[in-house]
Amino acid sequence: MEIHHQQIMKKLIFIFVFMSLFSCGDYIDKPKNLIPEDKMAEIMADLAINDQATIMYPNSNLEAGTRYVLKTHNVKSADYIDSFKYYIVKEKMSAITEDAQEILLKKDPKAEKYVKDKKDKTENLQNAPVLSR
Repeated sequence: MEIHHQQIMKKLIFIFVFMSLFSCGDYIDKPKNLIPEDKMAEIMADLAINDQATIMYPNSNLEAGTRYVLKTHNVKSADYIDSFKYYIVKEKMSAITEDAQEILLKKDPKAEKYVKDKKDKTENLQNAPVLSR
């Protein structure tokens, strides 16, 4: 019985923290090294190309490719993550993603299927039914 109670408390704490993160979205601090939106889109396009390469070449290293992409843009991984979180909370990520898709299609016109598949997956996640217990 004690274990069950602890699990419920953990879930409640998680829900509270999760809700507070999104309810205080306007109060998120701007990261010190915020990556501009246009550069963020370019990085995301290059990361998508890297992701596609690891699918085509299973022996390639996704992590090494990601580090290489960030290095070519002179961006630290922590700055990318902080910027990503900031743009999500500020609800600017969908516009950045759209720009990244356009950049990706300009760099590689064959990537249209990849972009469509990613969009479909994202839309399916957003339209997923809410499960309740």
